Amino acid sequence: MTQQTAAQAMVAATHRLRAAGVVDPARDARILLAHAAQIEASRVTLIAPEQLADEVADRYEQLIALRSIRVPVSHLIGERQFYGRRFKVSGEVLDPRPETEILIEAALAMPFSRVLDLGTGSGCILVTLLAEQQKARGLGVDLSEAACLQTSANALLHNVTERADVRQSNWFSAVDGRYDLIVSNPPYISLAEMEELSDEVRRYEPEMALTDGADGLEAYRLIARDVLQYLAQDGRVMVEIGPTQGADVSQLFTEAGLVDVRVIPDLDGRDRVVYGKRAD
Repeated sequence: MTQQTAAQAMVAATHRLRAAGVVDPARDARILLAHAAQIEASRVTLIAPEQLADEVADRYEQLIALRSIRVPVSHLIGERQFYGRRFKVSGEVLDPRPETEILIEAALAMPFSRVLDLGTGSGCILVTLLAEQQKARGLGVDLSEAACLQTSANALLHNVTERADVRQSNWFSAVDGRYDLIVSNPPYISLAEMEELSDEVRRYEPEMALTDGADGLEAYRLIARDVLQYLAQDGRVMVEIGPTQGADVSQLFTEAGLVDVRVIPDLDGRDRVVYGKRAD
C-alpha cells in the first residue's frame, strides 16, 4: 500500500464514499479517520500533513470499505451522539436520532418521578431522562433481549443504573405499577414505506424496531388500549410518530380516554410527538 498523508487518505475516501452514494462523504471520511487513528474528530486537521501509520491506514481502509456498502457510521464506531451524550449502539438497536430529542424536550417540560419507556432499544430516551431528572426512577422494556442489554450498558455508562430497571417485555406484559410519565418511540413505519428507506436504515437496523409489518399504527393501538392502567394521577404519555400519523394517533388517544391530546411538531414543523394525559 502506497503511504499517504492523512489529508490524501481523506480526499480519496471522500471520493469513494461519494461514488457509493453516501450523503455526507466528507464528514464520514473525517469521522472514520479519527476512529481509525483513535483521536477525537476535532483533531483530524492536526494530523492532516502527517503520513498515516500502516496500522491506521489498514483500519481506515476497512472502515471505508464497510461504509461504502452503507454500513452506518454509528455501527462502525460503536456509538452515536444524542442529547449531548454518547450512546453505545449496534445493529441490534435503532440508532438514536436527532428528531427524538423533541420527545425528550417535551418530557422534561414538567417534573416526573417515575418514567416508563416502552420499546427502549438503545435506552437513549430512558437514560437521558434519568440523567436529566436526577431524582427520578425508571423502567425500560423491550421485546429484544439484545436491546435490554444495550440499554443496561448505556445506563451504566451514564451512571443511572441504580435508578433504571430494564426488563424484557412484550409492551406492557412485564410492567407493573403506575408512572407519571410514559414514553415510547415505537416501530411506526408502514410496510409499504419500508422500501423508501435509505440503505443504511433498511439493511442494517433491526426491522422489528422500524415497522409493525402493517400500517405503522399497531403499536399505538396497543399503547392506547392499556396505557391508562399504568398512568398515575395526572400522568402523561408521549409517543414519537411519523410525520403523517398525528391525526390517527391523536384519535386513538382520545378514544382511549386520554385528555389534553395534542401534537408537538419538530424543528422543521412536521408532526413528531403525540401527547396525552390521564383525566382525574
